[in-house]
Amino acid sequence: MHSEVVASRSADPRDSTRESRNGSPQLDSVSLAIIEQLQQDGRRPYAAIGKAVGLSEAAVRQRVQKLLDQGVMQIVAVTDPLTVGFRRQAMVGVNVEGDLDPVAEALTAMPEVEYVVMTAGSFDILAEVVCEDDDHLLDVINKRIRALPAVRSTESFVYLKLKKQTYMWGTR
Repeated sequence: MHSEVVASRSADPRDSTRESRNGSPQLDSVSLAIIEQLQQDGRRPYAAIGKAVGLSEAAVRQRVQKLLDQGVMQIVAVTDPLTVGFRRQAMVGVNVEGDLDPVAEALTAMPEVEYVVMTAGSFDILAEVVCEDDDHLLDVINKRIRALPAVRSTESFVYLKLKKQTYMWGTR
């Protein structure tokens, strides 16, 4: 977004979020602009963000903290797993018999599982797994995922090369 467009938006720090009917936060245009600024550079100073969105540094700090507290966003360092010792990644498709929630919760609790999503289609659940090597991946799939009581079957898609990993989809 262009800063002149963002600066013209509501600058009242009290308007940051309201709860929608489904219980999730409903963000105003300034909070969305702050998120976009942080997606471009997660270390951008609050003063610079404030200048871009038309708020004081303190107001930006308050809004960012509220967005973090509400679970709307996280500020994290994103790495290439290969560069930090994890040589094997895979997406594991899981088919479940019965209720998906217990399996999804069990997958979520595994430290090697970075991403869990319930889906419609060929698989009930997709889980991204990041491991040190093939033996570690085999152990996670064979002894832990397939051992879950309701898991009917799995299919693994081993990553050969990471070509793109970004979280820059903005706030549309």
